[in-house]
Amino acid sequence: MDLYEYQARDLFEKYEVPVLAGIIADTPEEAKAAAEKLGGVVVVKAQVKTGGRGKAGGVKVAKNPDEAFEAAQAILGLDIKGHVVKRVMVAAGARIAKEFYFSVLLDRANRSYLSLSSVEGGMEIEELAVERPEALARVEVDPLEGISPEKALEIAKAAKFDDELAPKVADVFVKLYNVYKGEDATLVEVNPLIQSEDGGIIALDGKVSLDENAGFRHPEHEELEDKDAADPLEAKAKQHDLNYVKLDGQVGIIGNGAGLVMSTLDVVAYAGENHGGVKPANFLDIGGGASATVMAAGLDVILGDEQVKSVFVNVFGGITSCVAVAEGIVKALEILGDAATKPLVVRLDGNQVEEGRAILAAANHPLVTLAAGMDEGADKAAELANA
Repeated sequence: MDLYEYQARDLFEKYEVPVLAGIIADTPEEAKAAAEKLGGVVVVKAQVKTGGRGKAGGVKVAKNPDEAFEAAQAILGLDIKGHVVKRVMVAAGARIAKEFYFSVLLDRANRSYLSLSSVEGGMEIEELAVERPEALARVEVDPLEGISPEKALEIAKAAKFDDELAPKVADVFVKLYNVYKGEDATLVEVNPLIQSEDGGIIALDGKVSLDENAGFRHPEHEELEDKDAADPLEAKAKQHDLNYVKLDGQVGIIGNGAGLVMSTLDVVAYAGENHGGVKPANFLDIGGGASATVMAAGLDVILGDEQVKSVFVNVFGGITSCVAVAEGIVKALEILGDAATKPLVVRLDGNQVEEGRAILAAANHPLVTLAAGMDEGADKAAELANA
């Protein structure tokens, strides 16, 4: 779960990371009141979960409350890369002497954590990594040891902070890692981390991504979720504990096991090239249990997507046999009734596959087509979606 900047700021403050005062506002009037409360120069910043706000006009400096009102009026309702601004944060202004960059993230490939830091902040870090990779220090962080003061100093030195600045930023690195560890995050990023004219180190803008798999340890994280902005289909899937991600395609995908579903996405995308360029519409992993209730919930979510023209059910029977899967599909179609209107291509393999196929054949549902293999099933699903 990605957080808004103001939510990241609040988490930073909780862990004693130095931040500036900030007040959220949903209207220009609230922004003006916030500026009056903060006093002095403020910055009105769009609260959207995407980068490039400044270039899109989503960040404006206001010298007084009236200018804050005008800034909020211009920013609220702005479309930034498909994200409509519904809230701004009015933050206290800062006199910036230098800008830096720091992040700590989950490095899945190496089963470790990774810190990225640079004495050059403020710009798109992706651009810096490509154009001047030597300016971005990459230091592995052992998950068992974390970022101690000594490790933080090592990171600062690797990023070429001078002897005066290194101890100051290292102290903040430790606190930012405490956010990462304490909140079970997968990313904590500050860009820019600044040195103010009076010498203080401040996290001026923060980005935090939380690991939803650790949500059971953090019931308070539920309050951070923006339910209004959530995709309704993803919200429905979450209610049924389904692993679902909406994509921009026409072939709905249901599978059991993340690896199988990912492979199915690839095969469908490849098959779609021969059928009008159709693509996968979603990632949906029903896990090990393919009961009628689970299957019905999955189909209900996918069929609720207006872009979906066909559905490919690709299941490998393991602990859950193909008999259970087939019975689940038949029962699910009974449960959904008239709500099931789009063709389903079903490929079964593994435990009791012949018996499972026989159950589907006997049911003879007009929407169901049996496929012998994954390639054949993907091709048929793509063909039906294109038709």
